[in-house]
Amino acid sequence: MNENLSDIELIELIKNVFPNYKPEDKMAVLIDFPRQESDDSEKWRERREIAKDWVNILNNNIDKLGLSAVSLIGYPAVSANNGDLPVDCFDITNLRLPKTANELITDNKISFKNIFKNYKILIAITQLSATAPLKNNAKKYNFRAATMPGFSKEMIPALRINYEKVANNVRFIREKLDKAEYAEVIFRINDREEIKTIFDLRFRKAHESSGRFPDLGTAGNLPSGEAYIVPYEGEFEEESKTNGIIPVQINNDIVYYKVKNNRALEVGGEGEEVEKEADHLKREPAYGNIAELGFGVLYDFGLKPIGEILLDEKLGFHIAFGRSDHFGGQIGPKDFSSPEEVIHLDRIYIKEIQPLVIVKELTLFYDNSKEIIIKNNKILTPRI
Repeated sequence: MNENLSDIELIELIKNVFPNYKPEDKMAVLIDFPRQESDDSEKWRERREIAKDWVNILNNNIDKLGLSAVSLIGYPAVSANNGDLPVDCFDITNLRLPKTANELITDNKISFKNIFKNYKILIAITQLSATAPLKNNAKKYNFRAATMPGFSKEMIPALRINYEKVANNVRFIREKLDKAEYAEVIFRINDREEIKTIFDLRFRKAHESSGRFPDLGTAGNLPSGEAYIVPYEGEFEEESKTNGIIPVQINNDIVYYKVKNNRALEVGGEGEEVEKEADHLKREPAYGNIAELGFGVLYDFGLKPIGEILLDEKLGFHIAFGRSDHFGGQIGPKDFSSPEEVIHLDRIYIKEIQPLVIVKELTLFYDNSKEIIIKNNKILTPRI
C-alpha cells in the first residue's frame, strides 16, 4: 500500500475530518522546529516534509478542496508535550523548509493570535503535542483543529479506515461514561497478582474523539478513535473517591502508583523506572494527577502500535497523568513548576505495550446498576 496519501485521498480526508467548511475559509498546517540541529531526528524531519507536501498538494488542488488558501506555519518547538504555544510563528508556505527554529524568517513573523483569528481550520503535524493549547484556543477563537503529534508514514493506514464506524463505537462508550458515577478496574499483574482501583467519574462529562470535527470551537487528535473522561479531581467540597493502586509496566519494571483523592502520591516497586517515577512525582506533584481515563477503539480495526502515542493510545484503554484542563479538568500549566515541566502522559494497556499488566475487568457503576465494558484488555463495543 502507498506509504503516503494520494491527492484524492488527502482532499477527501480534509473534507471528512472538517465537514461543511465554507469556500472563504482558510486552513493552516502547523509544524514545529528544533531549536538546534542536534535536537532533530529523522522522524521529525520526515514529519515536516509530509506537512510541506500536503500543503503543496492542497494548494495545487485548491478548487477541488474548496478552501480559499492553505498556509504552512512554522514555530520553535515548545519544551514539553501540551505546553503553551509561543506568542509568534512564521508563514513559510512559499519558502524552503528551514532546518531549525533559528532559520525561521523574521520578516514572515505572525502572532498565533492572528492565526487563530484568521484561519478556521488548523492541522498541527508536530513533534510535541499542541492538543491542549489548541483545544483551549479553539473555544476562544472559534476554529477547528486536528492535532497530529508524532505523526509518521506508519500511521497512514489509520487515515484510511472507516471513521463513520469509528464514530459509532466511540459514541457508544461515551454515552456509557456520561451515565457512570464510578469505574472499578481490576488489574492483573504477571498473570497472578490482582489489584482493584476505583475511579471517581462524578461531576464530569465524557468526550468523544472520532477523528471528525464538524463544529467550530473543537479540537482533537487525528488519527483518532477514543472516548475519554477526566476523573473528578476533588475541586468541590467533597474529596475525590479515586483511590487505590495503578500498576504500569515501563520497560521491564512495574511501577505501582499509590493514589488517593485522584493523586498519585508515591510509587512502589523495584527498578530504575520506579526510581525515575518517584523522582518525577517528588519534583512535580501535579504530574501525579489522574488526568484521563481513555477508551481507544482502533485495535478492532486491525491497527497495531507503532511506538507513537498519537496512534497507540487510540488502540485501547489508557490512563493519563498530569495536565487535564484541556479536557475539562482542573490541572493546567499553573500547577507545574515551569512550562518545561507541563505534561499529559498516557499509559496504554494493550499486550504489545504492557504485556505484564492487563485490565482483567473494568466495570462502570450507574445509579442502580453496573456493567462490565472491558474484559482482558478488550473494550466491549458493537461489532464493526
